[in-house]
Amino acid sequence: MALFDLPLDELREYRSKSVEPEGFDAFWSKTLDEAREHDLDARFEPVETGLSTVRVYDVTFAGFGGHPVKGWLRLPAGATEPLPLIVEFIGYGGGRGLPHEDLLWASTGRAHFVMDTRGQGSAWGSGGDTPDPVGSAPAYPGFMTRGIEAPENYYYRRVLTDAVRAVEAARSHPLTDASRTVVTGGSQGGGITIAVGGLVPDLTAIVPDVPFLCDFPRAAHLTDRNPYREIALYLKTHRGRAEDVMRTLSYFDCVHFAARGRVPALFSAALEDQTCPPSTVFAAFNAWAHDEKAIEVYDFNDHEGGGPFHEVAKLEWLRSHA
Repeated sequence: MALFDLPLDELREYRSKSVEPEGFDAFWSKTLDEAREHDLDARFEPVETGLSTVRVYDVTFAGFGGHPVKGWLRLPAGATEPLPLIVEFIGYGGGRGLPHEDLLWASTGRAHFVMDTRGQGSAWGSGGDTPDPVGSAPAYPGFMTRGIEAPENYYYRRVLTDAVRAVEAARSHPLTDASRTVVTGGSQGGGITIAVGGLVPDLTAIVPDVPFLCDFPRAAHLTDRNPYREIALYLKTHRGRAEDVMRTLSYFDCVHFAARGRVPALFSAALEDQTCPPSTVFAAFNAWAHDEKAIEVYDFNDHEGGGPFHEVAKLEWLRSHA
């Protein structure tokens, strides 16, 4: 697919037309306060993997509603002092996988915590282990329209709350350094990263790759790829509900979380990305409030973005941040 979105010079100036809902901060403050009424109860169980360079812990902590959420904590073998912490969120449909996978960050001498995404983990990868016990009104298959009738019921209210609690759980381990915490992820994980960056004030940096969940009004009209297409197909059936749906989504639009960004950020975008169109990524990047920010642009790539080449860019950038 050739370029289908705005030219790069216009992307660098693009601003979303997404309207921040009244009471955005109060909504999220109340949501997180309610979650913290439940004991975090973070438990770290050692896992035998056969690996000699990395230790892995099977983690369970209380997320939204006190529901148990799973994760992996990977530490360099032999670590005895608190380490810089990378908290990672997963792309749409994926799960935390198996304990021996994804060893990059632990191999750099950092602690690496990966959060399982509730209800997901059955579309690609090696599976997930966290159910979502909350039902919803009728929705289009997928996760984008579950509970979309009201912000209080929306699926991503639970996921983003889980993500904030995941940071708290990871920081509670004695071998992680809470003062050096970076959050990262690609696609859905990138969107969650931006949201956490707006909700957790004392991070060190954020590193979102080709992020999802950005600039819903443009995304829902611009691309016919899932997951954004789920919104359009829901509205194709539920005629006349577009205004209410967009109001719900506005509480979860990463453009508004980005406006609260307080730390350095490294984004990435791909100019042929039809899943997360580059204008939606730049909408969040341009809204990110901290002055120290950069975006790597991959001109001829689709949603795979920079792939392993971008891993090199992240490793280099993080040398001076965590």
